[in-house]
Amino acid sequence: MLIKKGVAILGICTLALTACAGNDTDQAGQGQKVNTFNETDNHLHTNSHEPGFKNSDMKKNDTGFGYVRYKRTGVMTAEDQPKFEIDREQLADMISKLSAQVPNVDDVSTLVTDEEVLVVYATDTEDRHDTANQVKKMAMSVVPGWYHIYVTDDTGLRQNIENFATLNTNSREIHDLIDGVVKQMKSTPQGTVNEKGYENSEAQNEEYEDNTQSN
Repeated sequence: MLIKKGVAILGICTLALTACAGNDTDQAGQGQKVNTFNETDNHLHTNSHEPGFKNSDMKKNDTGFGYVRYKRTGVMTAEDQPKFEIDREQLADMISKLSAQVPNVDDVSTLVTDEEVLVVYATDTEDRHDTANQVKKMAMSVVPGWYHIYVTDDTGLRQNIENFATLNTNSREIHDLIDGVVKQMKSTPQGTVNEKGYENSEAQNEEYEDNTQSN
């Protein structure tokens, strides 16, 4: 009797385990997606590294990191290529606000085109070169690396870049007009980094001093 009772108990346990395993198998077989994001602790799990995975459940005001994994498959045509857009108005807003945090800098105007950043600011600094350098680095921290960045503390040029605010890259002779303003901006200190944000020793300052002497 004891042997039979033990066999019966073992059989019940076996059936229970089999039922649990079968239930999990059924769920997987029905195509239920494994939840790779723990909603309680906002942690991404290691099994989430699959093509196309991204943390789409992250709230906009969350402090979590952004993560996207993308895997290209097959041959991509020109139509399939991803298209990226830059919000130039938002970039200009960020640069102006950041530059206004530089000591002795006030009233900052920023124009962002398709390849240039023009920043005009008022300042009462005693070191114009250092201030120009700081303002330019503020812009560097925001825009992509291909941008050319020009700054000036000549507030007389503010109206010049404001005149471009309502124009676009297709406006007639726009690049020639911008180049003309850039030339005037370069007659003022540009800091110790060049227009693309790389350290450039005293080259920009020498150019400024040469232009000043020639005038």
